[in-house]
Amino acid sequence: MELGPLEGGYLELLNSNADPLQLYHLYDRMDLAGEEEIELCSEPDTDTINCEQFSRLLCDMEGDEETREAYANIAELDQYVFQDSQLEGLSKDIFIEHIGLEEMISESVEVLEEAGQKSQKRPFPEELPVDLKHRKLAPPSSSLLSCLSLPAGPIQIIPTLSTLPQGLWQISGAGTGVSSILIYQGEVPQASQTPPSSNPAVHSLPKSPDRPGSTSPFAPSAADLPSMPEPALTSRANLTVDEMSPTQCPAAHKASSKLPKWPESVEQFYCSLRNKYQAKPAGPEGILVEVDLVRVRLERSGGKSQDRELTTLDWAERQPARGGLGEVLRASSNHRRPRETRVIAVLGKAGQGKSHWVQAVSWAWACGQLPQYDFIFCIPCHCLDRPGDTYRLQDLLFSLGSQPLSGDDEVFSYILRRPDRILLILDAFEELEAQDGFLHSAGGPMSAEFRSLRGLLASLFQRKLLRGCTLLLTARPRGRLAQSLSKADALFEVAGFSAQQAETYVMRYFECSGATEHQKRALALLQSQPFLLSHSHSPTVCRAVCQLSEALLELGDEAQLPSTLTGLYVGLLGPGARDSPPGALVGLARLAWELGRGHQSSLREGQFPSAEVRAWAVAQGLVQPTPGAPETELAFSSFLLQCFLGAVWLALSSEIKDKELPQYLALTPRKKRPYDNWLEGVPRFLVGLVFQPRARCLGALAGLAASTSADRKQKVLTRYLKRLQPGTLKTGRLLELLHCAHEALDAGLWQHVLQGLPAHLSFLGTRLTPPDTHVLGSALEAAGRDFSLDLRSTGVEPSGLGSLVGLSCVTHFRAALSDTVELWESLQQHGEAKLLRAVKEKFTIEPFKAESMKDVEDLGNLVQIQRTRSSSEDTPGELPAVRDLKKLEFALGPILGPQAFPKLVKILEAFSSLQHLDLDSLSENKIGDEGVAQLSATFPQLKALETLNLSQNNITDLGACKLAEALPLLAASLLRLSLYNNCICDVGAESLAHVLPDMVSLRVLDVQYNKFTAAGAQQLTASLRKCPHVEKLAMWTPTIPFGVQEHLQQLDSRIILR
Repeated sequence: MELGPLEGGYLELLNSNADPLQLYHLYDRMDLAGEEEIELCSEPDTDTINCEQFSRLLCDMEGDEETREAYANIAELDQYVFQDSQLEGLSKDIFIEHIGLEEMISESVEVLEEAGQKSQKRPFPEELPVDLKHRKLAPPSSSLLSCLSLPAGPIQIIPTLSTLPQGLWQISGAGTGVSSILIYQGEVPQASQTPPSSNPAVHSLPKSPDRPGSTSPFAPSAADLPSMPEPALTSRANLTVDEMSPTQCPAAHKASSKLPKWPESVEQFYCSLRNKYQAKPAGPEGILVEVDLVRVRLERSGGKSQDRELTTLDWAERQPARGGLGEVLRASSNHRRPRETRVIAVLGKAGQGKSHWVQAVSWAWACGQLPQYDFIFCIPCHCLDRPGDTYRLQDLLFSLGSQPLSGDDEVFSYILRRPDRILLILDAFEELEAQDGFLHSAGGPMSAEFRSLRGLLASLFQRKLLRGCTLLLTARPRGRLAQSLSKADALFEVAGFSAQQAETYVMRYFECSGATEHQKRALALLQSQPFLLSHSHSPTVCRAVCQLSEALLELGDEAQLPSTLTGLYVGLLGPGARDSPPGALVGLARLAWELGRGHQSSLREGQFPSAEVRAWAVAQGLVQPTPGAPETELAFSSFLLQCFLGAVWLALSSEIKDKELPQYLALTPRKKRPYDNWLEGVPRFLVGLVFQPRARCLGALAGLAASTSADRKQKVLTRYLKRLQPGTLKTGRLLELLHCAHEALDAGLWQHVLQGLPAHLSFLGTRLTPPDTHVLGSALEAAGRDFSLDLRSTGVEPSGLGSLVGLSCVTHFRAALSDTVELWESLQQHGEAKLLRAVKEKFTIEPFKAESMKDVEDLGNLVQIQRTRSSSEDTPGELPAVRDLKKLEFALGPILGPQAFPKLVKILEAFSSLQHLDLDSLSENKIGDEGVAQLSATFPQLKALETLNLSQNNITDLGACKLAEALPLLAASLLRLSLYNNCICDVGAESLAHVLPDMVSLRVLDVQYNKFTAAGAQQLTASLRKCPHVEKLAMWTPTIPFGVQEHLQQLDSRIILR
């Protein structure tokens, strides 16, 4: 029988009439196109296997991922039959090589004890061996009397009988120790019973008497694999010939100790890796406070730019990973194809705790909390950013981590066979930004090849190397590498510390430092500075606050934290700078700036001005050893510290021209050669250093003499900042300007910015962090005039939303409906009735555009709140947001539109002031005749409606007639009616013509691009003569001859064509 191309799944393959041996040779031909033709034989016991060909195939398979995958498919087919519950009675012995004959016999005693107590369950995929075709088989035993428990009863394996009773199956083959084996399911019949002559006999392939072999017709015998290395033939159970000796009895096996899980070298490597990740760093680095992760997605930043940024979600739209590490690592499992690599990206701004989260993942694995992975490899990406070097996969896994590991060929071979149980973590992926474009580089599956870093990453991301592993990345959500992150299977964002988590960190910090008596005082210091408290959502800033608080509390009880970030870092670096070698701080600041311009943070020994400067920087904690890098390589202790030092260089350096200084504020970027602002904290620190009093700022760092050069730079920046018009800036740059003005502590600059703020501030689509919320609230309160805010799609947290909209100067605000309702519920729970009433009065949704099912549902919830409020005796009246809505747009498209429109119709009557109802959408809502009928029933309540747009909604004559019947209810208010691009024919046109004279307020009627003919057009023209109040009738349609249309236009000039 000739076989065609194999399609479908394993079940279809099993139900087919294909011969298993032919399938085996068919895979052989598919994998070796161009090799010699293989002759198929219909009798499996007389067929032979080309051993030379197998040797060649399996050698290729060890290095070729695709070839290995093809043979793994055969093993998975074998495995499917083995675990299928309907075929358990026969398949467990046909595919007996998966467990070894003696292993079955040795476990039979335990199975008998459990028989009848519980039914067998099909094992989970992770409990099954993956590389089944490479299992080393145990030699058979001469003791062949045993029982196995199956759902339908025990299976008895007995020596061959001279006659076969009914229900017995015979499996024979050479090398089994007996001439044949009989299998019977159920109670053993008497030997005298005679089976039918049609009982099948399944014969195995020939096996070598020297080595144990497989009895599966899908796999060759072990003797036919001469070129296969021994580790590839060894299973995870690490069985040896001595351990499974034929002389051992089942009782001896039961009493023996548990066999090791892996070979000894693999077990040793596992222990060393676990010990490495179990060790926690000493001091503050070892403080692990669990941070929240939120599902996110990337979107283009706008315009022609190919850069992608995180989508800003409303607070209620956030999807926290409440399942912790397990949910994150299972995030893409539902979309993962078998043997497919998963790519998971965890994003977050610098200092948000991504590396600490990776440390927590590694520690959780070492403590046994991630049993789905055998090994975890955590690699800091700064170790890889070495142009010109070449790597192999084993170099990446064993040599480039935070501590080099000793892994031999056996360990690496095991990793290659089980990639699905490997977690590879690339931390700080933005460090490889210079390697962008690797997704389009050529990558190959050969793991032993030396290749560039670009080629190695290409092979991993293109799923050609270590295919099936889980690849976890951490990176900042900006830059060119974001294009590759968009290909990830799942994206998460580190949310930073909540207020409670920041408090927990402060308490643990002083516990680790042994100063528990300062815990409450340190919390009081932090809470006394609301600006720093808002910044404490960043673990980096939280740690800096703890360090400065510790130093201040040791000096006395009059301690007080500064009110700016600039003051925070001046307080940290000032004492050490006074005792530094000459020029040490300025030299280190120059290094920070130059490295930042190159998007780097690592320093090599030769880059320091002198050995004294290096020793001083290490002693002060400004730089620290880089994990995984040579001892001579250091890195700045935090990204924010590097930004501060870069700003110190700009403030003190005479090499920076004064006219170039404003570009580093990144408020008005140049079109040509723009400053990329990679050191995104520099603008705020630069303004703070230049404008704050010299004695408390630059003078405390470099001395008053060295800081005199900053006076000229202050004048330059003052002229530049006062020329800016805050009302013309984009919202992101406006927030940056507010932060710069806050850091300056200059009353004149602060007032200039406040005076330029527009009365309506829209932050739509701009993320508002807790520091942004605090600075914005301070500016609005100090401005002394009224404002309206648009806070939709800002991701502002509920407490920040409440602090902004609760200001007396904010008269109106817009925010996500779900976020606003959550705020109302929170205020009601806390008993803040006065603030709740004020917030409800300020909230508006004018105009409202429903673009998703969630928008319609949120609008329904708002109406329901009003109805509940109206029925309550203590708070009567309508919600202003519902009462004052005048324009409502509905644009859900042809799929969701018909589903969501009935929900919208049910709440339309609540909007008594509605003037403009737009049901037109570029993608067509298609509410149809049924939707028009539902809408017509609400006309009695829509007494203020002036504009009704029903364009592109698939309305036919039936819908037009329904509409015409209800239109007189809107005769006193409706000014504009559009039925553009529908399916209205002559009957519908006639019904509209009949009602037209009754619409005394109608001024514009648009019926273009419909399907009525000249007859319908003449009816409308005749009716138009009776309507002197109508100003325009748009009536062009392709179904009317152009000459007729021109004639009608000559009769009445109010008819518009095209």
